[in-house]
Amino acid sequence: MTILEAISRVDSLRHNTFTQAEKIGWLNQVDTLVWEELHSTHEGAEDQTFEGYDPQTPLDRQLLAPAPYDELYLHYLEAQMDYYHAEFDRYNRSMAMYQAVRSAFVNHYNRTHMPLGQRFRYF
Repeated sequence: MTILEAISRVDSLRHNTFTQAEKIGWLNQVDTLVWEELHSTHEGAEDQTFEGYDPQTPLDRQLLAPAPYDELYLHYLEAQMDYYHAEFDRYNRSMAMYQAVRSAFVNHYNRTHMPLGQRFRYF
């Protein structure tokens, strides 16, 4: 899923007045966590970098979580909208959905990627 696809899908699911820049910022929050907690601690991270997203980032940039786990972006965007509208029951449901998909993604990633080992130094 790309940045534009995530924003377009959430906009079609839920009418909102949030700017594209705000939604890009929220997507940046999610993928910064995905990068810091998963990608950077597992094999292959040595060859990659994550610059984050801002309003100048091309909208065709691919987000880090692949399908079918990319639904976590939609749930997170919905949760942020709910939070800022003070709809806390909806926020809790949206965050529960986000956490469920994120947890499945983390489990899958940990099963399919070797963690980077730490080198021990002996004296």
